[in-house]
Amino acid sequence: MPKTLRDLSPVYVAGIGFHRYERVGSGRTLPDLGLTAVREALADAGVAYPDVDNIYTGTAVSGMAVTRPTLSFMGATGVSMTQIDNASASGSSAVRLGALAVATGVSDVTLVLGIDKRLAVANAAEHTGLGSLVGGRIVPATHFALLADEYMTRYGATREQLAAVAVKNHGNGARNPYAQRQQARSLDEVLGDRPVSGVFTRLMCCPVGEGAAAVVLVSEQGIERLGLDRSRCIRIASSVSVSEQLYGEANHDAELTRTAASRVLAEADLGPEQLDVVELHDAFSIEELLYAEAMGLCEEGQAGREVAAGSFDIGGRVAVSPSGGLLAMGHPIGPTGVGQIGEITRQLRGEAGPRQQPDARRGLAHMVGLGAVCVAHVLVRD
Repeated sequence: MPKTLRDLSPVYVAGIGFHRYERVGSGRTLPDLGLTAVREALADAGVAYPDVDNIYTGTAVSGMAVTRPTLSFMGATGVSMTQIDNASASGSSAVRLGALAVATGVSDVTLVLGIDKRLAVANAAEHTGLGSLVGGRIVPATHFALLADEYMTRYGATREQLAAVAVKNHGNGARNPYAQRQQARSLDEVLGDRPVSGVFTRLMCCPVGEGAAAVVLVSEQGIERLGLDRSRCIRIASSVSVSEQLYGEANHDAELTRTAASRVLAEADLGPEQLDVVELHDAFSIEELLYAEAMGLCEEGQAGREVAAGSFDIGGRVAVSPSGGLLAMGHPIGPTGVGQIGEITRQLRGEAGPRQQPDARRGLAHMVGLGAVCVAHVLVRD
């Protein structure tokens, strides 16, 4: 059997950093974004840049060779640099590779940077020779609006329940200084906002902007050698990356999530009921309902009622997207998955301030990437 992360040496998140997620066209350069996040993460960990022996960068829309020009301002140390593109799961994939490098002893200190600024977008699927059945006529908002309609019809969920996801996450984002959207919204505001597709208004869809997030991953040896504060080091208990299979008429993103979540929880020896914090891919409000059910956070068809009842609020049974999620924190693509790890680390340290889930000890991060792939991590406070 292939080894899992728990079969290898422990991996810890020692430092986290962000550049606030912003609208496209902020005027920031890639170094403006990346260096802010990296310097904050290194300072948070208490690690100097020359101590970093490995770097992974997750980016999807900024073009090739982003890492070296961006980090050249940190100095030329000869450190190994690798760039990863896995669509929305780019940052999550970079974290996974960084964790594996540390777990296998290849690295003692790995820096993972997620960064994106819309400079170059190339859809490789257009050059695979595989024709599209829809000819590009169904955009993501419409695809998920159709899924929302099907879900509402099947389970009796309401438009108000879908909007309640956005109300919750915008409220969380209003308490997050790194979020792109920092304004709490009422149910009437969400429902009355500009229509986008089907049941969705603008506030029920995520903004795709730009920004950066960084984490410093360390080994036990790295903690000891560098004299790091062990009490603030959060362990990555498991890491899973899967791609889609054939699911018949079932929703492939939900089934992909079901597979990834069951595997990552099993590797961490946890059940979904033991999770305190979840950061998931809520690009559209229906996704929180679909993925929460696929993860086992509630019964099928019940997620809308759980959101309305406050079960997924900060202070509820499990805090879902306390950062604000993609809906409010934003979705700059490359940084998104790295930022989820940063938020869960902050929560498990007990340092999330007004967004703090009480006594949070276990968290799950989840991202789906176009294609489709799904990457999930479980973090624990030992």
